[in-house]
Amino acid sequence: MLYSKTTPADKRRLFRERLASGELLRFPGAFNPLSARLIERKGFDGVYISGAVLSADLGLPDIGLTTLTEVAGRAQQIARMTELPAIVDADTGFGEPMNVARTIQTLEDAGLAGTHIEDQINPKRCGHLDGKAVVDEATALKRIRAAVDARRDPNFLIMARTDVRATQEGQAGLDAAVDRAKALVDAGADAIFPEAMRTLEEFAAMRAALDVPILANMTEFGKSELFSSQQLADIGVNIVIWPVSMLRIAMGATGRALDTLNVEGHLAGKLGEMQHRADLYDLIDYEAYNHFDTSVFNFEVER
Repeated sequence: MLYSKTTPADKRRLFRERLASGELLRFPGAFNPLSARLIERKGFDGVYISGAVLSADLGLPDIGLTTLTEVAGRAQQIARMTELPAIVDADTGFGEPMNVARTIQTLEDAGLAGTHIEDQINPKRCGHLDGKAVVDEATALKRIRAAVDARRDPNFLIMARTDVRATQEGQAGLDAAVDRAKALVDAGADAIFPEAMRTLEEFAAMRAALDVPILANMTEFGKSELFSSQQLADIGVNIVIWPVSMLRIAMGATGRALDTLNVEGHLAGKLGEMQHRADLYDLIDYEAYNHFDTSVFNFEVER
C-alpha cells in the first residue's frame, strides 16, 4: 500500500551488492510510476528513468530543457512506487560543478539508487543523434569529482556517461572513448555508461579496458545494434537499459487505438489488447487500501 517498504538506503545497498556480483542486471525504462510497478511485477532487476522520457512526458525534445526540480520530482514519484532500485538520467548535471553537487544530493533525497552524469556540452543532445559535442576532459572530470564529493550515501551509484565515441569515426572514436572512460574512473566514477557503441566488439573492448561496471544502452532506432541480454552478459556487461522502449510501445498502441476510434467509433475490438481493470486494480493494490479503512474503501474488484 502507498509506497515501497524498502528504504532508499537499503535499495542502494542491495543494488551495490548485486552489481558487485558481476551478473547482468536488467533495467527497463519506466515512463510513469505505474509502469515501474509493472517492471517489478515482471521480475526485472531495476528501473531506469530516462531523461528523454521525462522530456517527452512534458512534450519537450531531449535537448536539456528539463530542470533539476522537474527531473527529481518525477524520478521520486517513480522510485518510491517500487521495491527495485531506480537509476535516473541527470544529463550534464544541470549546470556547473557546484550544480552537479546539488543535483547529487537532491537525487539522493528523492530516493534514487544512482544517476549518470554525461560529458556533453550544455545544452546536450539525445545520445544517438548526430552533431553531438563533448566538453574537454578537464571539465568532464570536474563534474564527476563534484558528484563524488557531494555524495553522502557511499552506496549511491555515480556513473559517468561518455559520448566521445560519436564524435570521431572508426577506431579513433573508440580509442578516444576508452581513454575518456579511464579518466572518468580515475576521477571517482563508480561505473561507466559508454554511449552509442556501434558493435558488440566495441562493448567488449570497453569492458576489457575498465575495472568498474559498464552499462549498455539498447535504445531502438539508434547507433547501437539491439543485442540480447545473453549477448551482453557473455561479454561482461553489468547493466542493460531499454530507456524509451516502454514509452514507444505505449504511444504506438495509443496511436493505433485513436485511429480505431476515428474509423470505427468504438474500441470493442481492442479489449484484448488492454490491461484488464482487475489487473490494474491488482497492480495498484486496491485490496490493501480496502483493508486499511473499510469505512472509506469498501468495494470488491469484479473479475
